[in-house]
Amino acid sequence: MKKVSVRAETPANVWQIRCAVGERVEPGQELVILESMKMEIPIEAPVAGVVRELPAKEGSPVKEGDVVAVIDAE
Repeated sequence: MKKVSVRAETPANVWQIRCAVGERVEPGQELVILESMKMEIPIEAPVAGVVRELPAKEGSPVKEGDVVAVIDAE
């Protein structure tokens, strides 16, 4: 199974986590919502699969390129 790392596109704070480890997700499904300068930035699943890791935690900062989720692609 191929692991796909989903990364933050910009420095921000993790505002909401919209999925759980073990949850099946579809392409385009929101995984995490980042907040930067009062703007909400949705991070979506690029592939269908099962969420295996959520290293980002609500309220924590992320840098551009940080992994916010890992999906086992189907």
